[in-house]
Amino acid sequence: MRFYLIRHGKAVSRAVDAVRPLTERGRDDVARVAAFARSAGVEVHQICHSGKCRAEETAAILAEYLEPAGGTASVPGLRPEDDVRPMAEVLNRETKPLMLVGHYPSLVRLAGLLLAGNKRCSVVDFQMGSIACLERHHGSGNWSVCWLVTPDLFPESWQGFSPTV
Repeated sequence: MRFYLIRHGKAVSRAVDAVRPLTERGRDDVARVAAFARSAGVEVHQICHSGKCRAEETAAILAEYLEPAGGTASVPGLRPEDDVRPMAEVLNRETKPLMLVGHYPSLVRLAGLLLAGNKRCSVVDFQMGSIACLERHHGSGNWSVCWLVTPDLFPESWQGFSPTV
């Protein structure tokens, strides 16, 4: 079963706006990563986010491209300082592919717990707007990284691959 962890796109500073919506660059970065995900055939049942404005906006952009059947939802356990163990337990039981939009450092801790069994083990570095595809292996319950994509891999004009016939 594949799951996707995404760090929200670049947001305005707290000094500019305490709500911290995405910047134009943040929206563009997330759109490029979302276009890649769509072109790569990523399918998810639902996109879950922390409820913070920047994560919710990131989830909405991803949903435009991926059209998850379960839509988007704010869920507990994805805020920056949340305990990642409950979310890891959810993922270890989940039977549908999910995309989780969260924050630093909780995403780093969640990936460490899933991949290395230790939330203090930094195994994935989440740049803003990046997406990591993790896979839970049937039977063993072990986790691995399938791929990691960051916005800077794509030029600003990139809109996704065009299918060829």
